[in-house]
Amino acid sequence: MHRTNTCGELNLNDLGKEVILAGWVQKSRDLGGMTFIDVRDRYGITQLVFNMDEDKDLCAQAREVSREYVIKVTGTVVERSNKNPKIPTGDVELKVSALEVLNPAKLPPFLIEDETDGGDDLRMKYRYLDLRRAPLRNNLILRHKMAQEIRKYLDNQNFLEVETPVLIKSTPEGARDFVVPSRMNPGEFYALPQSPQTFKQLLMVSGFDRYFQIVKCFRDEDLRADRQPEFTQIDCEMAFIEQEDILNIFEGLTTHLFKTVKGLEIGDFPRMSYADAMRLYGSDKPDTRFDMQFVELNEVAKGKGFPVFDNAELVVGINAKNCAHYTRKQLDELTDFIKRPQVGATGMVYCRFNADGTLKSSVDKFYSEEDLKAWSAAFQGEPGDLFLILSGNTDKVRKQLNELRLEMGSRLGLRDKNKFAPLWVIDFPLLEWDEESSRYHAMHHPFTSPKPEDIAMLDTHPGDVRANAYDLVINGTEIGGGSIRIHDRTLQALMLKHLGFSKEEAQKQFGFLMDAFEYGAPPHGGIAFGFDRLVSIFSGLDSIRDVIAFPKNNSGRDVMIDSPSTIADAQMKELSIKTTV
Repeated sequence: MHRTNTCGELNLNDLGKEVILAGWVQKSRDLGGMTFIDVRDRYGITQLVFNMDEDKDLCAQAREVSREYVIKVTGTVVERSNKNPKIPTGDVELKVSALEVLNPAKLPPFLIEDETDGGDDLRMKYRYLDLRRAPLRNNLILRHKMAQEIRKYLDNQNFLEVETPVLIKSTPEGARDFVVPSRMNPGEFYALPQSPQTFKQLLMVSGFDRYFQIVKCFRDEDLRADRQPEFTQIDCEMAFIEQEDILNIFEGLTTHLFKTVKGLEIGDFPRMSYADAMRLYGSDKPDTRFDMQFVELNEVAKGKGFPVFDNAELVVGINAKNCAHYTRKQLDELTDFIKRPQVGATGMVYCRFNADGTLKSSVDKFYSEEDLKAWSAAFQGEPGDLFLILSGNTDKVRKQLNELRLEMGSRLGLRDKNKFAPLWVIDFPLLEWDEESSRYHAMHHPFTSPKPEDIAMLDTHPGDVRANAYDLVINGTEIGGGSIRIHDRTLQALMLKHLGFSKEEAQKQFGFLMDAFEYGAPPHGGIAFGFDRLVSIFSGLDSIRDVIAFPKNNSGRDVMIDSPSTIADAQMKELSIKTTV
């Protein structure tokens, strides 16, 4: 062993001990007669001290050491005269008697400190250096702890961890697949799994009534802060259960993680229907850390001669409490925000409830004081409030107002990352209409069960059919989602028919699953948590990238290893494929 101790464990109980440490040089300070070096490893930092009067040659050797050198030192633990309460080893230092450079280092391209001067691209290129920084290291330690606690909890609930294949069959539903050519079967391709969905259902048919897997999944989709082309799911399935059983078990898992990993009692998990979530928040993943629910104003705002409202399908707004003092500049900023292409609104109406009790709107030309009082009553307004109102197509305007609500929540400091608001969203629509393909698509996936009382509407009003589906939302982020599955071949065939599959297509794509249902499939359902998203919530991060050791950038590239890349002509020939790029 190159060391007797780590750089994060020495304290006053070790005074007088001779120890050996090894690690990376964090920084060094030459004070003339004394030289100090901070040496770092995964566990922490220890200060080393070299005295010119006691060992001139050793002190000169220490002065040659630079940032990120890998060194090994032997010395005696002594008490620091100038203690550092910010680190666990801050009461002691190591008086060095021998120094060995195990490996010198080039000057790194950015500071390896908690607050670095490296931009995203540079840190991604040198990810192995970025991972030396404490924030990223702590994220991965947190990820490890959470994975261990997940396994512990699910094992105690009699779940079995079962691995499922990575080379599977491509299916047309959902996001685009990543495909892998087969050398042994020229012209044919495997796909990487978007999730182990069909395999976990087959495990239920096989009698493994409680399955889980912390598993890699792959989706070829456009990227953003909470998406990566490869990501990790906590994938679970249960047999002989109903929706309530799944919600209770996975409330338990979430509560267990908050308690064991963060030391927090998370509290209640309210439930909200999809319809109410869209009506009150304009989102199927509402951030309920703060109120500011939507207020619909059709009855009090339409019919007064204001065309923007009169011609709208929905007039809806939010009450920004105590914001009547907002200046014209601030209101213009909000208008510019909602006009961005990402939001897509054409304008905003506002109304101030002034401290003196008067009401002043941006459309006073069309509305009297009595009209505005009706607005205020709908908003349950009080002096000092500001009403922000949008109008238009119902679905679009709700999504636009959701963006404005979240922006106001951020501006008012209401989205506290140390506060956690879990929520179950239930009763999702089974199907959603896609204008581009002019047909219905499964909102979750083709194996989601409709509510039994709604099955008759599949032929008459398919858009009104509700699913036995549920999502767990925390702080406006979808952490997990699942459903009770179809376990009957006839119903599964009907579902695929409504999704536009012919009998032949259904048999080709999913025949293996429907065949399995004929051999005694139990009622079953499950859920999958986005593990990366869950860790990022626990870390207080907006992006999942910094809780993944080696992530891809927004173009899906690993700039560190330069992937994806071309392959040799010989490989292409062996795989019987050609490119036309």
